[in-house]
Amino acid sequence: MKTLNDVPDNAKKVAVGVLQGILVDSTDLTNATRQAHWNVKGPQFAGLHKLFEEFYAQLNVLTDEIAERIVQLGAIADGTTQTIGNTTRLEPYSNKILDGLDHVKALASRYAAHAKTVREGIDASDEAGDTSTADLLTEHSRFIDKSLWMLEAHFQK
Repeated sequence: MKTLNDVPDNAKKVAVGVLQGILVDSTDLTNATRQAHWNVKGPQFAGLHKLFEEFYAQLNVLTDEIAERIVQLGAIADGTTQTIGNTTRLEPYSNKILDGLDHVKALASRYAAHAKTVREGIDASDEAGDTSTADLLTEHSRFIDKSLWMLEAHFQK
């Protein structure tokens, strides 16, 4: 779509590709975190239930900003269920997990995978010349890294 946004066309193309992938993965991660929130059981229920809720609430905010950046660059943000299911780069989240620490382990591996692709997206956007997208993704990266640290803390002594 036409826009007066003066980010160079090549930088827009790179950034939109990066952002669309992160939009899909972030939405998938949000849904996995919500799945854990709804179904967590065990002695750490209260703390994990609250933690997972905080995570998916913040992921919703960050994912919305990613989708809006795609539109700002003149493209269409595609967050349909079909697109997410067909293009997510995250491993499927089991709907059979109940134990709190099993949820923590499953989420930690997904948060780590997402952190890696977000960092790759920061580099690609920056190299293409879209520093605003790189900055947006840096904020996203900080949240994912902090969340991963909080998940991993459940297994560290």
